[in-house]
Amino acid sequence: MRVAIVTESFLPTLNGVTTSVCRVADHLLDGGHQVLIVCPSPAPTSYRGARVHTVPGVTLRDFRVGVPFPDLSKVLADFRPDVVHAASPFALGARGIAAARDLGVPTVAVFQTDMATYLSQHAGTASSAVERVVWHWLRRVHSLADLTLAPSATCAADLERHGIPRVAPWGRGVDTDLFRPRGAADTATHELRRSLAPQGQTVVGYVGRLAPEKEVHRLAEIADLPDVALVVVGDGPSRAKLERLLPRARFLGYRQGAELARAYAAFDVFVHTGTCETFGQTLQEAMASGLPVVAPARGGPLDVIRAGVHGHHFDPDRPGALQEAVCGVLADPLGCRRMGAAGRQDALQRGWAPVVDQLLTYYGRVTHPAYDRRVAI
Repeated sequence: MRVAIVTESFLPTLNGVTTSVCRVADHLLDGGHQVLIVCPSPAPTSYRGARVHTVPGVTLRDFRVGVPFPDLSKVLADFRPDVVHAASPFALGARGIAAARDLGVPTVAVFQTDMATYLSQHAGTASSAVERVVWHWLRRVHSLADLTLAPSATCAADLERHGIPRVAPWGRGVDTDLFRPRGAADTATHELRRSLAPQGQTVVGYVGRLAPEKEVHRLAEIADLPDVALVVVGDGPSRAKLERLLPRARFLGYRQGAELARAYAAFDVFVHTGTCETFGQTLQEAMASGLPVVAPARGGPLDVIRAGVHGHHFDPDRPGALQEAVCGVLADPLGCRRMGAAGRQDALQRGWAPVVDQLLTYYGRVTHPAYDRRVAI
């Protein structure tokens, strides 16, 4: 199959969209499929032998945004794709879907970033108006796609509530070879652990972008717990403010690959703070690392984390709820180990190979001559 992936984000920018696109491309290429990637510049000219076509981009609040361009139709026509995969379409992806429809090429749109909430959080008093405008645009973009894939049941319900048609579920995979429990870790991981908790404290960690929409300020509730070392992994525009808010926390900065895996393995408990996640990839990475997880009872975490099995949910609207949930985990060491083990076992069933196989099934569905978008899911 020939697959054109039009993505709002790609290397060297590292985020959830880029990771998902790379893993999808990896498994497609391993399976003998041909792949074209269209993304904002700057970017590599190829990825594992697949051509990467870049378009002009602008930077908005640390994000690289591709500028839609009229030649995209020619780029797609020259590649002759069987299907166009639009990753988190908003600007460039919207143009990709429209160009594909003009060419008669089936499209699958992957909803990944809650742009309505993200942009409204930065709009001040105009937040409600901005959210309405963005949802109007998203409805228009996704209505053009033959199928929209949602990463969680909560997200799918939200999309349907906003009038987006033809929504189907599609989660994310996790690399269980990279992310492993501390018992399987290397010497560097154990050394990191000793540096983070020199007096044998319990290490409670967060991993993610340090930006307002991630609501990392919630960690203030647990910053002063006795015998707890709070560790923050990530970077972003809120870092300086968070360092002032959490003076006792250890900030490790941005990490990826083996260094990121070591950070997870050095934790005892993982805490997620954001309430606007469509999925929550860091939750899966923490589970694969054998950690109990504490996360808001809202959005993607409701699908990923089973309360009492993998960790605990907390009510993000009730002050003190995060601290109660974390203290509840810490007070039960046996339960903590049990939840970590259960998370690891669950993560082992969430590899990228079956996730991409399901995606190929969706590709097959929209490219089938009998597919009728008027009566689809």
